Amino acid sequence: MTVTSPEFVADLAADAEAAGISGFVAAAVIRHDGRVLFVRRNPDDYMGGRWEIPSGTVEDGESILEALYRETSEETGLIIGEVVDYLGHFDYSNSRGTLTRQFNFSVTVEKTEPVILTEHDAHQWALPTEPPAVTDSLGRIIAAIPQSPPAH
Repeated sequence: MTVTSPEFVADLAADAEAAGISGFVAAAVIRHDGRVLFVRRNPDDYMGGRWEIPSGTVEDGESILEALYRETSEETGLIIGEVVDYLGHFDYSNSRGTLTRQFNFSVTVEKTEPVILTEHDAHQWALPTEPPAVTDSLGRIIAAIPQSPPAH
């Protein structure tokens, strides 16, 4: 079963729901020249100033992969070319005090520039071994990615 199969994605959602998770976020690890794209949350947002990867809420009626494509484009202006791998998930308390599960995928994009931010105030391409200030959970996801570039 591939990471883009409807069955795989449905299983991710079903496992999260069975664990009592109420919110889903789809997140993209975008790599270029051995670096990962990080975006910084606006200072007045929940967790303002924190660096993260492009990500966003899975809306009602939308699959995790549909949200991955939409959110990556909306937040960065970049278009996903291919979903390469599923890198795992982590759970966190959201601004409403309930649990959200972030599903993290390694992706390629059609072009890496320009990065056009709509919901963040800065971006940077950083080595996976030297990420900016991210949460411990995201740090573990980034640290676990293969060091070779993704296949196209």
